[in-house]
Amino acid sequence: MEDYEEQEVEFWRKLHEEDISRGTMLKRSAAAAFGLTVLGGSSSALAATRVRSAAGLPSQGTKANFATIVANAKKEGHLNTIALPPDWANYGEMMSTFQKKYGIKITNANPDGSSAEENQAVTSLKGDSRAPDVVDDGPAFAIAGAAAGLWAHYKVQNYNTIPRNLKNTYGAWTGDYWGAISIGYNANLVSTPPTSWQDLLKPAYKGQVALNGSPLTSGSAVAGVFAAALGNGGSVSNVQAGIDFFAKLKSVGNWVPVQSTPQTVASGQTPISIDWDYLNLAYGKEFPSANWKTTIPKDGVYAAYYCQAINATGPHPWAARLWEEFCYSDQGQLIWLKGFSHPARFADLAARKVIPQSLLTALPPAALYSKVQFASNGQQTAAKNLIAAQWPVKMA
Repeated sequence: MEDYEEQEVEFWRKLHEEDISRGTMLKRSAAAAFGLTVLGGSSSALAATRVRSAAGLPSQGTKANFATIVANAKKEGHLNTIALPPDWANYGEMMSTFQKKYGIKITNANPDGSSAEENQAVTSLKGDSRAPDVVDDGPAFAIAGAAAGLWAHYKVQNYNTIPRNLKNTYGAWTGDYWGAISIGYNANLVSTPPTSWQDLLKPAYKGQVALNGSPLTSGSAVAGVFAAALGNGGSVSNVQAGIDFFAKLKSVGNWVPVQSTPQTVASGQTPISIDWDYLNLAYGKEFPSANWKTTIPKDGVYAAYYCQAINATGPHPWAARLWEEFCYSDQGQLIWLKGFSHPARFADLAARKVIPQSLLTALPPAALYSKVQFASNGQQTAAKNLIAAQWPVKMA
């Protein structure tokens, strides 16, 4: 047995021994994990054909070539990641487990960076040993990167168990996990919990409502605009209502021009934060003194996934492929599940009964996410363009 195989055996032993409580488990609906309505765009798939894997590098992971991938990745001995906060979707455990399992050091640059900054780093650091090997982009940015020819083609061994709607046809990018936009709030400072987008416009929340990032650069914030649009008469096809909502939020004095972060949540600087459910839920455990609570808005539920992609010119191409294999393995997917996010391969894991019962029993009723909506690739791109044109003017 190889060293990395022994590490995995130990992971599974500890996982099944853990008594994971509801408070430390994903507050999710298993049924909602499969109600995806997003469709892959053919135009982005065609654009992705511009980049092929370099000579000698596989474009498909298989059982036959996995040992070769491991051996070559270990020779490289390093992996450059970017914009992976340790407390985001349990990436801290993901990175530490990968390093321990394969003996490959990870350098995680700009942990709090945005999707736009990830793509910019791929471009500006081309040929540099510090360039990112892999990215975890919001879908609009993953699509843009594929169109620009930034990504190498690679399909992991478990590619066929990933829902069709969550992956690029040519392997340029693959959805890894998803979450829904939620409203998190400091119960010490917010006496009446907001439960809807319309609630956030009430005078009681003056100077309290923040967004995680700017939608000009952040996939999280773009999702916030989508969700606000759904809660204000708009749709995933037209986010104008979402942009107008935030402009109104600003005009009534409820908008906080400070982007919410773990630090602002802990300090109370952003008493209400529009953010991913897996982040808001995790803050409740991470910052007990903030008495942080989470609700899913009843008048607009939007969800989106993030995407793994390999830098076509990255300095450690074998380690990048091994990282993808690890993230989409059963072990990697369960690490994300423990981190309050919905892993892409949940359906396959559940069908094969490899999810520990302690995790399954902690999942909430499906009704919480029964009205969730996703956007297609084309809708993502249209929203990104509309936001780019209007946000700087309306939110200046």
